[in-house]
Amino acid sequence: MTLRVGLTGGIGSGKSTVAALFSKLGAGIVDTDVISHRLTAVGGAAIPTIAAHFGAESLTQEGALNRSWMRSQIFSDPASKRQLEEILHPMIRTQAKAEAEASTAPYVLLVVPLLFETNGYLEWLDRTLAVDCPEATQLTRTTQRSGLDEATVRAIMAQQVSRNIRQQRADDLIRNDGELTDLAAQVARLHQHYLTLSTGSD
Repeated sequence: MTLRVGLTGGIGSGKSTVAALFSKLGAGIVDTDVISHRLTAVGGAAIPTIAAHFGAESLTQEGALNRSWMRSQIFSDPASKRQLEEILHPMIRTQAKAEAEASTAPYVLLVVPLLFETNGYLEWLDRTLAVDCPEATQLTRTTQRSGLDEATVRAIMAQQVSRNIRQQRADDLIRNDGELTDLAAQVARLHQHYLTLSTGSD
């Protein structure tokens, strides 16, 4: 069985950058955000159920998930958030596990932004890895790349576990508050560690 490592981190922490660095070294990558976007794109498997629960306004004219509408909906209504999670999370988990089990890489990184907030992953993983940076850095990166305002980003961060909890619960930690060369060096060290662990993971 391939070694399975859950990769997580707060919004703007640099999970995608870290995953890309691991991928270059030969790790298998399964990204639950990518799966989620696929499920909620035009013709996605989750679209009919989302439309049935939330109505036509939850979709764009093309028939994909209306993300801005849904974002405001789930921030203002906890019940809507739970409904959306009940639709998407089981579908995402099923697809993620299938992709991980099909991988022929020496180990697989399962990128799950809400790893410690979501049921169904931890008991299936061998290790967890958190990407960490100061909250001010998270805010700056996210507002610059996404166009979201600071209040929206803070609202997203408030729904995620704190840095302290993430640091305490993760088996491994990567700090992404310096230069890319430093980040790459941390990834390279953990890559060797995971290769060593993978030889005994059967």
